[in-house]
Amino acid sequence: MSWFLRSKKNISDDSELEIRETPDGLWTKCPSCSEVIYKKQFEENLQTCPKCSHHFRIGFKEYSEILFDEGSFVETNIGVRSADPLQFVDTRPYEQRIEEAYKRTGLNDALSTGYGTIDGMLASLGCMNFGFVAGSMGSVVGEKFVRAGKFALDNNCPFIVISTSGGARMQEAALSLMQMAKTSVILAELDEAAIPFISILTDPTTGGVSASFAMLGDINIAEPKALIGFAGPRVIEQTIRRKLPSGFQSAEFLLEHGFVDIISHRKSLKSTLSTILHQFTAGRYDSK
Repeated sequence: MSWFLRSKKNISDDSELEIRETPDGLWTKCPSCSEVIYKKQFEENLQTCPKCSHHFRIGFKEYSEILFDEGSFVETNIGVRSADPLQFVDTRPYEQRIEEAYKRTGLNDALSTGYGTIDGMLASLGCMNFGFVAGSMGSVVGEKFVRAGKFALDNNCPFIVISTSGGARMQEAALSLMQMAKTSVILAELDEAAIPFISILTDPTTGGVSASFAMLGDINIAEPKALIGFAGPRVIEQTIRRKLPSGFQSAEFLLEHGFVDIISHRKSLKSTLSTILHQFTAGRYDSK
């Protein structure tokens, strides 16, 4: 049985083993196809999977850098923060949840706003942040949305909103639900002034946000495979007592049924917006 004996020491022998450590954060695993992606390639692909095009969730900072001309973007309404008028307490006080969200994310709420130029064309932006209390819509989201809409109205420029949300913020109760009407009113004013509102739906866009401003765009754009809907599939199936079709509430399903106009890969999103803005504006809006 000498053929079974190793001529060299076991490769796992500690004395012979060369330990090679991989620095943390160099690789990312795609949750959709399990592809392992090198960090540099991941960033160059705008945090999407090069194999299956899975779009990882990103926030305001990343979208503003992707969409707007370099050095042109200015953040606004930074000092607007949530209060706790109802003194709401569930497992923890609402005020404590908000403070934790501020510290964890470095954001000032679930919606960030600003303005800048896209290929030289001025545009107002509202971008939701899912990492801040699941992107829930409270009174601050509604207020900042209206202010960003009024900037578009005052400057005669398009209004772009990127949505990602788990719905209304239950800790603000009726105050949160009122934001659905409040945001819809400023969009009606923009419509009367013939100022375009472009809605970009990302994963996930659900609840009161999808039931209000997210689906009111003159153009509705979605990222690939984004979950878009009001209630969850399980709730709907239990209510209607029917099995839902495959892919229900995906961006592709909504495109097929006319609720979404365009599905755009994140790498093509700026060029898609630029084309749309040129068609809408046709020289009517002055860039600043």
